[in-house]
Amino acid sequence: MVENSTAAPGSASARPGILLIDKPQGHTSHDAVARVRRLAGTRKVGHAGTLDPMATGLLVLGTRSSTRLLTFIVGLDKEYTATIRLGEATSTDDAEGEVTERADQAAVAAVDDDAIIAAIRPLTGDIEQVPSTVSAIKVGGKRAYALAREGIEVELKSRAVTVSAFDVLAIRRDGAAVDVDVRVVCSSGTYIRALARDLGASLGVGGHLTALRRTRIGPFDVTDASTIDDLDVETALLHPADVAKRLFGALELTEQEAVDLGHGKRLERELPAGHTGPIAAVAPDGRLVGLVERRGGSLKSVVNFPAEEPA
Repeated sequence: MVENSTAAPGSASARPGILLIDKPQGHTSHDAVARVRRLAGTRKVGHAGTLDPMATGLLVLGTRSSTRLLTFIVGLDKEYTATIRLGEATSTDDAEGEVTERADQAAVAAVDDDAIIAAIRPLTGDIEQVPSTVSAIKVGGKRAYALAREGIEVELKSRAVTVSAFDVLAIRRDGAAVDVDVRVVCSSGTYIRALARDLGASLGVGGHLTALRRTRIGPFDVTDASTIDDLDVETALLHPADVAKRLFGALELTEQEAVDLGHGKRLERELPAGHTGPIAAVAPDGRLVGLVERRGGSLKSVVNFPAEEPA
């Protein structure tokens, strides 16, 4: 999609940063990206993990060079609240699909609260999960959901995921269906729709997702997010150095070290005691110079962030 690159009045003039957006229902993740592109006056906007149009909640976006941080945010653990409807299975494992199976009322009524809780236990911890056939996983170079729309049968392989928490918040009964409100904490790559599908299948009545809200990605919480309609990019942008320090910790540089690192030179420095992996290298003026990690006996930049860049 081509977007106007002219900055909106009061925009942040496309300065680099991270945005926390509370995506509304009915909007795609790309809709949010397109809106920010217009407001920030730059096409250099990306997101760290999509949300389906049906879903609401936290979407993390980056502008300009801060999109380089999104790679590290995508893989963080995530938290959701959701509603699973037992008694019906759908073609998409959520409310947007067609009902493919409907259990009779007696079978649904026989599923008591204890049975639901017991069926959730095997879906918790380190598990193998087969993603939904309408997921964004690529099969032969095409998205699985695109193949499904073309009527092509897709068989996806199971993948290892971790469901750290799968808590029942409420169980509501309404004749032919049972709605289960849950809280899920999981690793990146976990499909909540698939959990709903598998819970319903294990109980023999079918299941699908009717509501989904992402409340957290790593250290970022939806309570700190802005809505699309009320978004003021300039005030909402998180400084890239602050985000990087939150994710990796900080290595404070001297002026000369900042210059050297920006020129691709290695630093003869020690990392803080006990630190492994990348760390945010921050200049004396607070600018994020790069992410560095130990390579042999010195520190080498693995991602650089330019001091100045075009919009």
